[in-house]
Amino acid sequence: MNWCTMLYMWLSALAAGAVMLYVSLKFLSPYFWEDLNYFMRRIRFKTRITRRASKGIHSLTDMFMLQVQKTPNKPFIIYEGNVHTYQDVDRRSNKVAQVFLRQEALKKGDTIALLMSNEPDFIHVWFGLAKLGFVITFLNVNLHSRSLLHCVNTSAAKALVIGAAQTSMINTVLYIFTSGSTGFPKAALISHLKILSVCLLFAQCGAASQDIMYITLPLYHISASLIGIGGCIELGATCVLKKKFSASQFWSDCTKYNVTLFLYIGEICRYLCHQPKNEGERDHQVRIALGNGLRPAVWEEFLMRFGPIRIFEFYGATEGNIGFFNYVNKIGAVGRVSIFSKFLNSFELLKYDVWKEEPVKDKHGWCVKSLKGEAGLLVAQVSPSTPFDGYAGNQEASERKLLRDVFVKGDVYFNTEDLMLIDQDGFVCFTDRVGDTFRWKGENVATLEVAEVLGMLDFVQEANVYGVSVKGYEGRIGMAAIVLISDQQFDGKRLYKHVMDFLPRYAQPRFVRIMEVMKTTTTFKHQKGHLVNEGFNPEIISDPLYFLDEHVKSYIPLTKEIYRRVITGQIRL
Repeated sequence: MNWCTMLYMWLSALAAGAVMLYVSLKFLSPYFWEDLNYFMRRIRFKTRITRRASKGIHSLTDMFMLQVQKTPNKPFIIYEGNVHTYQDVDRRSNKVAQVFLRQEALKKGDTIALLMSNEPDFIHVWFGLAKLGFVITFLNVNLHSRSLLHCVNTSAAKALVIGAAQTSMINTVLYIFTSGSTGFPKAALISHLKILSVCLLFAQCGAASQDIMYITLPLYHISASLIGIGGCIELGATCVLKKKFSASQFWSDCTKYNVTLFLYIGEICRYLCHQPKNEGERDHQVRIALGNGLRPAVWEEFLMRFGPIRIFEFYGATEGNIGFFNYVNKIGAVGRVSIFSKFLNSFELLKYDVWKEEPVKDKHGWCVKSLKGEAGLLVAQVSPSTPFDGYAGNQEASERKLLRDVFVKGDVYFNTEDLMLIDQDGFVCFTDRVGDTFRWKGENVATLEVAEVLGMLDFVQEANVYGVSVKGYEGRIGMAAIVLISDQQFDGKRLYKHVMDFLPRYAQPRFVRIMEVMKTTTTFKHQKGHLVNEGFNPEIISDPLYFLDEHVKSYIPLTKEIYRRVITGQIRL
């Protein structure tokens, strides 16, 4: 047997062994190669950030300047048909910086609040301020009154930059109120390292510089600003920026601008599925959608109707130290747990008592881990490699997000306040939100804030705010259980005017339940579980129920007919 034959036999045996190994791993662990590929990409991206840092690239602004040098004339932002190149945005942001350089009262490190809707100047101001070393606070344009002032005060902003569309929001609010409470929105601290990591999400989906991204989400959200705009900069791609999401214009815009990527929240996909069908809705080049909150039924309908778009669902909180990424596009999952996960994150799912609203503990006082397939409270260990930076100017709120002495004395975990489960195949699925917030119309609603606003009325003794599910809608809509002050009557018109004046639309309770006594836990916290389960059905609730009616500008009695029209979709919420 000559050496050529021996080499051929050796290579054949090696190839056969490799095939057997691949087939065996695929049989024993169907997603092994996808898991390994994702793990290697994460390591590669982490190395990329470290390598860039050694070259002086430490921030998103540094990344932007690098792209300006590489592709100055490439379109960066397309807005209402107008094209802004990377160089255009750089020059405009420099003009903004020059304006603030002349403000002697401001210095590097000061915080400046930004209250603007989607427009190129949002990005110009953002980058101009960042070039001078200012800390920027993005303000939700839906906030007003106490909530808005609270955010400005909490961030300790030295200046407020306002878009033309927001000037009507500033008047009397600055004269009437002075401070907020712990229930109001909190300013999450975000490091440069986290920003650069978040900007890589689209790259993990396989996006590239030739892609065109469509952003309809508000820029004050981390999804649009960092994953979207930041992701474009990371890729060197182009962004089509929409002032406001329009379901009727979505696919025509995608076709017009040759869009290949878009960001979503679950509500966007549901709205698109509810649009009347038309012949051209599959005539697009979209290949990747990235976002969160997409329900399985909507996910399936979306793919069947609009074509084979790769949908990447992710999970993460702005201030959190844990995230998941559904890199295999499994319908209904937010991510996966594999044999490589322990090298990326340290997290646990804890058994949780939904009635006591606290983790279950054993006889020794330690928390108990939930079983596979069982919903549990997601917590992530706080460590130097996975820090929790907390909230600006709110140490008390920061501390409340931490669980201490969970499994051993001295350990610390970040409490996501989300119930998750891991199925038998290792997929992570979101099940519910616990604690003092719920999500509606893509926004987080702080129940304590809403309850405090309701408590300002002279006929309200106690208010307990929570979210209830409505068939056909993502998330939960606001509902308030109210105990009236003795000898006082419920005034639907005054309550309507009050919530319109003091709360953004998404936080306004759509349903009200009048109760004689509010149930509390042993630690005197309002019980919400039974209220959430009972919902707003007048067939099973004997307490008086009211419905926010925008036509008559009042809270009116919630009749069986109104209830029927709500659950059948005849009344839109």
